[in-house]
Amino acid sequence: MELRHLRYFLAVAEEGQFTRAAERLAIQQPPLSQQIRLLEEEIGFELFARLPRGVELTPAGKAFAQSAEQVLGMLQQGVAHARRISRGELGAIAIGLTSSAGFHPVTTDAIRAFNAEHPGIEITLSELNAAELIERLLTGQLHVAFLRKPVETPSGVAFDQLLDEPMVAVLPVGHRLLDAADETRPTIPLKALANEEFILVRRPGAPGMYADFLAACRREGFEPHVAREVPRMLTGIHMVAAGLGVTLVPASMQRYDHKSAVFCPLTSDAGLSAPLHLAYPAVMRDPAAARFVEFVRQRGWPGEYVDG
Repeated sequence: MELRHLRYFLAVAEEGQFTRAAERLAIQQPPLSQQIRLLEEEIGFELFARLPRGVELTPAGKAFAQSAEQVLGMLQQGVAHARRISRGELGAIAIGLTSSAGFHPVTTDAIRAFNAEHPGIEITLSELNAAELIERLLTGQLHVAFLRKPVETPSGVAFDQLLDEPMVAVLPVGHRLLDAADETRPTIPLKALANEEFILVRRPGAPGMYADFLAACRREGFEPHVAREVPRMLTGIHMVAAGLGVTLVPASMQRYDHKSAVFCPLTSDAGLSAPLHLAYPAVMRDPAAARFVEFVRQRGWPGEYVDG
């Protein structure tokens, strides 16, 4: 039994005669009659009572018609559902992000706007470091990722830079470079931090930003003392607030208003910045993920972070 047999059968049942059903199906009447007869032989009972001027369903035919309608209806629904998946209108996207990328409003705005326009696509989020994100993109565990500056750019992953923003220094309240009587945040030369104990995200987790920091310090003539390495930038901010050192973070992380930590701009000669990238497989096989990437590309994000 084939699906066309069910369509033939329902057409005859609805038209009440073979001639009109054949016209509707755009086939000849004799082949249609033959196909119905073969279907009846296969299932072992008559579907129609043949009348002088047409046909009518037998009781068994009526029951079979209900089942045939359900089968074809489910098939049509399945085709429509699969078609929407193929167009990227339905599905699920696994998005990864670093903690600092998650703090930039572009990241959350993009995800929120996409979710509003595509409610049929389920979104899951995972917070990981940059190295973990790239590894999971390569293994297919993630569809897309927001991250800062990767050092390794494997051929299997594409990187679109969305914007760039400056780095800022994070100092504990009461630090020697802060004026207790002045509530403004001073602009600090990187060299002024030469004798500080730095708290940085572990090199394997954020190798690009780590390398840029070391290079910037060496240009200023000093080797930084990295006293502690942490898994996330937020952890570093908490440790600064506890008086355990200083750190550098992208400017957008000033949105995390910690009462015991002060975010201070660096002078322009520091040459430190934090680009925000969208990373995704070089060959996109998931339609929903491809739709998300195209959505982010077309949004026209600002070129840099604007404080406030």
